[in-house]
Amino acid sequence: MEANVRWTLVTAIAPVAWGTNYFVTHEYLPAGDPLYGAAIRALPAGLLLLAVRRELPHASWWWRSAVLGLLNTGVFFALVYVAAQLLPTSLASTVMAASPVVMMLIAWGLVAERPQARHLAGAGIGTGGVALMLLTGEASAAPLGVAASVAAMLLSSLGYVLAKRWGGEVDVLASTSWQLTAGGLLLLPFAVVVEGAPPRLDGPALLGFGYVSVVATALAFAAWFAGLRHLPAGTVGLVGLLNPVTGVLLGTLAADEVLTGRQLCGLVLVLAAVVLGRPVAAKVRAARAMTQVR
Repeated sequence: MEANVRWTLVTAIAPVAWGTNYFVTHEYLPAGDPLYGAAIRALPAGLLLLAVRRELPHASWWWRSAVLGLLNTGVFFALVYVAAQLLPTSLASTVMAASPVVMMLIAWGLVAERPQARHLAGAGIGTGGVALMLLTGEASAAPLGVAASVAAMLLSSLGYVLAKRWGGEVDVLASTSWQLTAGGLLLLPFAVVVEGAPPRLDGPALLGFGYVSVVATALAFAAWFAGLRHLPAGTVGLVGLLNPVTGVLLGTLAADEVLTGRQLCGLVLVLAAVVLGRPVAAKVRAARAMTQVR
């Protein structure tokens, strides 16, 4: 069980880092150019991990890296960027909070992980907690923004489970580097055609992209895929709900926002959902064995 707790804590690095990404993006990165923004985020992160691991794809991992790169980084980053431009963060985060349920259903079909009652209950409690924390009833829902957010949630959930199914064959850092590099490379030509010249970046923007690429992408995705390797998809999905929690707490600490009673109740519900989804040793071993067989 100690190992399971350790992998849960490792996995939590990802949503916490992604939660800080909202603040850095809004405060320091230029608006617009979603394709360039996604490419600048993914490609340096992938190359950094590739330099650390020094292993190239082999056999079927050439096309698998391209598929995962599109689902988990390339298209996903671009859709998230579009959603962030068109929707309040509160609404976009609430849509993404449905990801644990979607991940569980996809994992049921692709890696034979039957959804557990406690995971489903945690997903319902966690989604309600996110809604309490973030939704005020005043957010305007641009249809294109909602569509982008839903598409990002669906594609990334599929990509995460595919990474879990295929990941047992290779090192986590290697597969993560291939995905990020492939996603960045596939985005670049589209960015040139659609958005023209790359955006000019000042000092704060360069530092912001450095943080986003190294911490919120390279480190975060390596931790996330390591968690998927060792834990059930339901547990990992619920840990992902720490993303909006981090955003709310960071707003309270860094932007002098007031934490309301409603938000505090939502935060408690989300944390309860994460605890409810904690891994059970025997089930983790069975899930890991099933993944390796596949």
